Amino acid sequence: MPNSQHPSNEMEKYEETLEKFIQVIAKNMNLYGITSSIGRLYGVLYFSDEPMTLDDMRDALEMSKTSMSTGVRTLSDMKMVEPTFKRGIRKDLYQSEEDWYKSFTSLFANRWRHHTETNIEEADEAIAELRKIAKETSDQTLVDKIERDIDRLQYAKDYYKWLMQFIQVVESGKIFDYIPKNINETDNRSE
Repeated sequence: MPNSQHPSNEMEKYEETLEKFIQVIAKNMNLYGITSSIGRLYGVLYFSDEPMTLDDMRDALEMSKTSMSTGVRTLSDMKMVEPTFKRGIRKDLYQSEEDWYKSFTSLFANRWRHHTETNIEEADEAIAELRKIAKETSDQTLVDKIERDIDRLQYAKDYYKWLMQFIQVVESGKIFDYIPKNINETDNRSE
């Protein structure tokens, strides 16, 4: 049988296999606060041999064009999808960022930076409020407890500051000096 024709059973197995892995991608992205539908969208774009329009994505995922537009915008903000151009096609085309190392560092840094900065601010606010309470109270037992809790909050702030340094190491790509990328020699993706 010529290579251009696949028995339908083989094609179904092929599609099922890819769909299972796309589900895995969606679950993994869910760990970073990305909805499963957006994770599936990334998976479909990743396995697409050609850039896709919003209509192509809608057809592939059986979702609304609005959902596809929102998903593409989210993925684009995270630098996991990029617009592309193809001569003769007037509609917007998109393709996945195929460098998962780059995608991970961007996604990790964006998500963790926001939460870590928020945690530092919350710790600062709690420390300021506790100091105010300590100044206003005459209860020495409460003052002692506040001092211990401020020490705990300071420890938490020190941890969050360390985490910010770690985020910067990931974001800058220096992480790969410590943990090199596993790049297959036959892989033609960019590093």
